[in-house]
Amino acid sequence: MDQDITRGTSAHAPDLDWSQVRETVLMLELAAGQVEAAMKDSNNSVDVLADTFTSLVDTLQVIDAAISTLPDTIGNGLVKAEIQANSQLVSSKVHQAIVAFQFYDKLIQRLEHVCHGLAGLSELVADQQRLFKPAEWKALQDGILAKYTMAEERVMFQSVLAGATVKEALETYMAARLQDIRSHGGEIELF
Repeated sequence: MDQDITRGTSAHAPDLDWSQVRETVLMLELAAGQVEAAMKDSNNSVDVLADTFTSLVDTLQVIDAAISTLPDTIGNGLVKAEIQANSQLVSSKVHQAIVAFQFYDKLIQRLEHVCHGLAGLSELVADQQRLFKPAEWKALQDGILAKYTMAEERVMFQSVLAGATVKEALETYMAARLQDIRSHGGEIELF
């Protein structure tokens, strides 16, 4: 990154040194910082929830083991069946929560990729030696693409680079995702 660029905005009191490039870099860095802060805040909450659900799974296993030791007498049979039914219901809800955590993990991966892309873009825009060189922009794009771990991210990125609008690329992604869900009988594929 170009070390000659001063930090902070001067848009409120522009002088001869004012630069739209510096202002752009500042806004890119701020956007990346806000995304990172949101991810850190949410990670703490998700960690607590993950620990809670892990504990619930362990507790459900203890309950199931205890239920299986009860004799199947007439009086116990009804209570045992009710406990087993409710245990299965809780187990189903825990499974749904685990699926939600998997989607959260996918979201965090995407946001990390956004931060990486914003940081690379910020560095490129701030560096006058690189800014006007198409090879540098190509290297940035290749670096961003290489970081993507999910096929849908790569497809969306490549679609936009090929000329699709972000809206069009997102619509294509959503249509493909819906088709994928339908092909799995309405079930969302876990990763």
